[in-house]
Amino acid sequence: MNIQQLYEFCLAKKGVTEHFPFDEDTLVFKVAGKMFCLTSLSSWEEGRPSLNLKCEPQKAIEWREEFEGVLEGYHMNKKHWNTILVNQDVPDQKVIYFINHSYELVIAHLPKKIREEFKND
Repeated sequence: MNIQQLYEFCLAKKGVTEHFPFDEDTLVFKVAGKMFCLTSLSSWEEGRPSLNLKCEPQKAIEWREEFEGVLEGYHMNKKHWNTILVNQDVPDQKVIYFINHSYELVIAHLPKKIREEFKND
């Protein structure tokens, strides 16, 4: 996976917007104003790409045990976020699954009225 593939994949999802709320390096993808994916642009340029993704607490533990490239969320709540080291031992299809999980988890916790807008997709 490369940064362009990540960018296109995330922005193709319904309701997703991109932001740089922290600095000019940290790209944040949000759905309905809530973060679901963060990445450092410089980490991609330096050949050590990673993503911070929201995760159900039990799955976060399981995935950290399964993959060396899944760590506690860097600078995030360790219970609810994982850092995924891209292009290491986590296959691209699994990275995509993790991104989808994060996106869906955020939607599941939105107010019902907003959540209804995402049904049938």
